[in-house]
Amino acid sequence: MSDENKNELNAAAKTEPQFAIQRVYTKDVSFETPNSPAIFQKDWKPEIKLDLDTRSNKLADDTYEVVLAVTVTATVEGQTAFLAEVQQAGIFTIGNLPEAQLAHTIGAFCPTTLFPYARETVASLVNRGSFPQFNLSPVNFEALFASYVQQRAAEAKVNAPESTETH
Repeated sequence: MSDENKNELNAAAKTEPQFAIQRVYTKDVSFETPNSPAIFQKDWKPEIKLDLDTRSNKLADDTYEVVLAVTVTATVEGQTAFLAEVQQAGIFTIGNLPEAQLAHTIGAFCPTTLFPYARETVASLVNRGSFPQFNLSPVNFEALFASYVQQRAAEAKVNAPESTETH
């Protein structure tokens, strides 16, 4: 292969979209059973509340930390049975993407990658807390991100100053 062909390949590689998972890790975890052991005597018909949140932090050029926060609260007869909180994080290399595609990757694709790890951690915590098996249902982060983008666009439209055209 000639030096010219190698240079062309290197130039193409520098402009192609890049995505790599550098690391997946548990950033923070908490499990509380504020009403144990009395809660174990109740009929197990829990009401489950799930809260999800994501945040990101640019660490360096093309390197981002994305954190998926999952909070699960189970209540039985109005009393908290357990509260599980997991912050599952990842460090990702993401490069050569247009701004909208970068936002989508950070806001939907990365959380989708992290969710199975958070789900496993929550299931393990609940099991170790001596509660019945608990598995989080899959989450459609694509739909959540699309809804977020639509909401932001609607807010921007409402908050945009009215144009005053002069002729």
